[in-house]
Amino acid sequence: MNFKLTSDVFDDGAEIPKKYTCQGDDISPPLQWQQVPEGTRSLALIIHDPDVPDPAKPVRIWVHWVLYNLPPSATALPERTIADKLPAGTLEGVNDWNRTGYGGPCPPIGRHRYIHKLYALDCMLDNLRQPTKDRLEAAMQGHIIAEAELIGTYQK
Repeated sequence: MNFKLTSDVFDDGAEIPKKYTCQGDDISPPLQWQQVPEGTRSLALIIHDPDVPDPAKPVRIWVHWVLYNLPPSATALPERTIADKLPAGTLEGVNDWNRTGYGGPCPPIGRHRYIHKLYALDCMLDNLRQPTKDRLEAAMQGHIIAEAELIGTYQK
């Protein structure tokens, strides 16, 4: 099994183009995945920055996007994905701007890492009513079949 998450606009470990950040259009980058494991009933996506406020002295994680109950038949999220463009059945959680949707990289100092993690789950989750990252992760416990990760970086 080679569950993999990629983007057409940046490679794993490479810089996220400015267009997808607060200094650009602040839109979601295109994401694609392949080889969803057999038995997957839903997918969840969490994008976060573990380097806040300073990569030399990180204090907290900053959450950029939370999605869950993506259908396992979905294979991608196009550029500029907004609520009405999500695959049918997909639900959103709240990011650290206290809203749903994507919020792009906007590091206050230094080069930050942006971890895009896709989870294959053995169930559909209940409607968690716009959960935080922590609440979604708690609901996923015991249901994760596989994880795929893509890391991008950005510095103002």
